[in-house]
Amino acid sequence: MRYLPLTIPLFSTLARPAAAQTPVPAWDEFNSWLATAGQDHMSPVGMFMAADVVVKAVMVALALASIVTWTIFIAKLLTLAVARVRLRRGYKRLDMAATIKGVQPHGRGPLPAMIAAAVAERDSAAPGMALAGIKDRAESALSRVEAGAARRMAAGTGVLANVGAVAPFVGLFGTVWGIMNSFISIAETNTTNLAVVAPGIAEALLATALGLVAAIPAVIFYNILSRAINGYRVMLTDAATLVQRTLSRDLDRSAVAPSPLAKAA
Repeated sequence: MRYLPLTIPLFSTLARPAAAQTPVPAWDEFNSWLATAGQDHMSPVGMFMAADVVVKAVMVALALASIVTWTIFIAKLLTLAVARVRLRRGYKRLDMAATIKGVQPHGRGPLPAMIAAAVAERDSAAPGMALAGIKDRAESALSRVEAGAARRMAAGTGVLANVGAVAPFVGLFGTVWGIMNSFISIAETNTTNLAVVAPGIAEALLATALGLVAAIPAVIFYNILSRAINGYRVMLTDAATLVQRTLSRDLDRSAVAPSPLAKAA
């Protein structure tokens, strides 16, 4: 208790400078930085702020295309990684079981859907039905499940191909428009001074640069995802083949031993 009178003034002294400081909002800092950068006409922000409306629209569209490209690439990589791990685990589980009877067709992913389709074809068969017909119908159902899983995994990659093909031409359109404005300014000022022409040309070339920034990663990401999806398709084919082989083995076993359906009949 005797140290309490000394502790309270010390605590108030240490806490006073922190309370006196008023934090500046992040939005105000961003606005001040944007205003400072906009005054420099040779900086990217200054060139964007001084550009024409059409050139600004082109730059914004290319920036959004670049964001979409990176988003699709990261999302597809994560989805592919999870799907490959899940499919590999299900494949090992079914291969070790060596029968569909001991595998529950519950869960998410293409392999449980394949098992469910095979079980549905097996259970819907009437007693005495030819085993070859059951196998053919199961193969058809498995091929549709495989095609659907591959199609869902490839969804969205077409956007990368479109961005990679169209973005350079969109940037070139912004460049042509900006250079046209530069020539108009030359005609209005009746001078060919580089200080008059350079800002407009720089704004135009910035649009071309943004087009390349959006197109080059899109092409690279599309090639990477195409190879990864092709590998995933091979895994789906192997899984469908394993399900078909396991179903054929179960049907052959049921043909040798009396099936539960025959006993119930």
